Amino acid sequence: MTAKSGVKLSLRGVQKSFGQNHVCRGIDLDVDDGEMVCLIGASGAGKSTLLRSINLLEPIDDGAIFLDGIDIAEPGFDPQPVRERIGIVFQSYNLFPHMTAAENVMLAPMRVHGRSKAELVEPVADLFERFGLPDHKGHYPDQLSGGQQQRVAIIRALAMEPEIMLFDEITSALDPELVGEVLDVLRQLHRDGMTMILATHEMGFARELADKVCFLDAGRILEEGTPDDVFSAPKEDRTREFLSRVL
Repeated sequence: MTAKSGVKLSLRGVQKSFGQNHVCRGIDLDVDDGEMVCLIGASGAGKSTLLRSINLLEPIDDGAIFLDGIDIAEPGFDPQPVRERIGIVFQSYNLFPHMTAAENVMLAPMRVHGRSKAELVEPVADLFERFGLPDHKGHYPDQLSGGQQQRVAIIRALAMEPEIMLFDEITSALDPELVGEVLDVLRQLHRDGMTMILATHEMGFARELADKVCFLDAGRILEEGTPDDVFSAPKEDRTREFLSRVL
């Protein structure tokens, strides 16, 4: 099995089961540098497990995951350097309540990269400014709205300077009026050329901004194409059925 040339991330035949539950059933996916890929599908289709597998939080049972042509899913491969290159943000913010927003963001670069607090002050301040939270660096999580906490979680991941970002239903836990401010962060990252894979229920956002949409069903990518391909002219009956329920 080899990586396809010209892509940043390439999945080949990825399989993952939990006991008798076969969650990923031979998934193939190519992601170009700077591309935004949106994964859509019903709950339980395998989207979250696929993202966790790419980040090596879940070891796959079979197949390969190539990052810049190197199979990072090989048994014994050290996951830590991979997780530094592939950031992941979940729907739960997981911020430490006893730390300020800035302290939450600085923690990983200090522990993993050995950077000092003094050298992180300016780049972290730049990230808070860039994503609309310049006056919230000293706030504790319980002083922030859900949307602000989610933006801090994204900033925390970006502080590790990843090459790829994974987002797992990051707006699902937010009140509807807060969803927009988090999606604006993703728009900014897309403009900046960040390579991203999103599991999302935000169909309008996927239709507007995705370079590629993948419809997952029962652990398989049943349909893949541009937003126009998938949303306007789906080929599969199951895709049409799903979209009729969510659009």
